[in-house]
Amino acid sequence: MTTDRYGRDVLASPREPRRPTSRPVPAETGLVVEEVTSGWVGAVLRVEKSGGMHVVVLEDRHARTRTFPLGPGFWVEGAPVVLTAPAGPAAPSAPSRTASGSVAVHGARARVARGGRIWVEGRHDAELVERVWGDDLRLEGVVVEMLDGVDDLAGAVREFAPGPGRRLGVLVDHLVPGSKESRIAADAMRVARPDALLVLGHPYVDVWQAVRPERVGLTSWPTIDRGTEWKRGILDELGWPAQSQADVARAWQRILGTVRDYRDLEPTLLGRVEELIDFVTADPLPT
Repeated sequence: MTTDRYGRDVLASPREPRRPTSRPVPAETGLVVEEVTSGWVGAVLRVEKSGGMHVVVLEDRHARTRTFPLGPGFWVEGAPVVLTAPAGPAAPSAPSRTASGSVAVHGARARVARGGRIWVEGRHDAELVERVWGDDLRLEGVVVEMLDGVDDLAGAVREFAPGPGRRLGVLVDHLVPGSKESRIAADAMRVARPDALLVLGHPYVDVWQAVRPERVGLTSWPTIDRGTEWKRGILDELGWPAQSQADVARAWQRILGTVRDYRDLEPTLLGRVEELIDFVTADPLPT
């Protein structure tokens, strides 16, 4: 065996660059892919059989759909892939983690509800918390309740009367220094003992922004001009229907449906919710 001690001749023809190798990737619902030939970018809606072959249905950011043969010819995050059919409905072993990342406790019965509560501002906040932390909350016996806004948070706290056996945690939207919400939170904290009440918040205008934007095909959530209702402005940017409250409700269900577990949420929200759960489930307060 001979070895070229000095490398290849610099005048020799360059070697052809090695093409990247496609890797198989299951076409899971919500996966964002690019079809190379057409340049179409969309999220996987479903995989189905058509004309004796498997096809994948993709939906772009304007809610338009196209169907392509399953197989090679796609890119995911800048790398070539071969889309394969996702695993069938055969039940796998029970997951070892809940959607929040906690260790799953199988076969455990839900705990009788504690006297303490977690309050969130509205339905969308409550549905997002349930989707990711629902298993944990049932195991711990923590009830999440919706507020119809926080303008009179101090009055609501006073009526609830936090104390021994009745810790109260509150999650407030857009809780940033100098905001109206920060003043409301400070007023509420003054009407209860500090070891029985915890008011935390996230910096987002709306809890929609706590969902990672790539889950809906964006690189970042758009900035909406003042004077434009935020959710309607977002839907206009996405190219989704935005004419009625029903359109907003359907859009939220579509966004919520892309959230698989805690990894699809921003860390700022994750930390605040975990802190509230820890607070209301801590050891009982001294009387």
